[in-house]
Amino acid sequence: MLAPPATGAPHAACLAEDEVVAALPWVDRAAAEAAATLMVARAGVPLTVLAVQDDRGVGPVALWNAALARSRGAFFLYAAQDAFAGRYWLRLALEAMKPPGLGLLAFNDGKWFGQLAAFGLVRRRWIAPLYGGALFHPGYRQHYGDTELTLVARQQGALAYQPHALLVEVDHAKDGRPTLPADRALFAERARGGFDGRVRDPALLATFR
Repeated sequence: MLAPPATGAPHAACLAEDEVVAALPWVDRAAAEAAATLMVARAGVPLTVLAVQDDRGVGPVALWNAALARSRGAFFLYAAQDAFAGRYWLRLALEAMKPPGLGLLAFNDGKWFGQLAAFGLVRRRWIAPLYGGALFHPGYRQHYGDTELTLVARQQGALAYQPHALLVEVDHAKDGRPTLPADRALFAERARGGFDGRVRDPALLATFR
């Protein structure tokens, strides 16, 4: 099922209880529609995509958090308008997430090799207690929310990776684009406290500095 691109926060009424929900914040409608259509066609399992316009410029973190809070289902998936899905990408990811102790899956994004869930599949009951019902720490606007979440999952032994589950961000200028200074500063500040004490391994805390 593909929910049409919407303005503002998503509505739970369009979602089925037994479907995986994917949220795609967008500023380019055509790109979001193309990404969502391919994701659904290649998922191999039922999927609802919420494509939500960032018409107020709040950044993707706020929209992902809103989508998580206003949707249902055992799993939630965060991606972006420039996602490109491989065949059976979601079916393979769900198979990899069968062990109950896993909370976050990193897709093969062609960049991080499973060390960072830039696009990720989250088990709702795992994420629920971390940030008071949010997906990412709400202080982030665009960057580092996924980095912090990945480090928490790695500390807990809750991170999964399926190299055949392909979900790539197609952004040809990505590597040359700087991260938001405020997000970088918040990440560094939170890392000093082990992200509220959730990450204790010094090697993990130094991974993305």
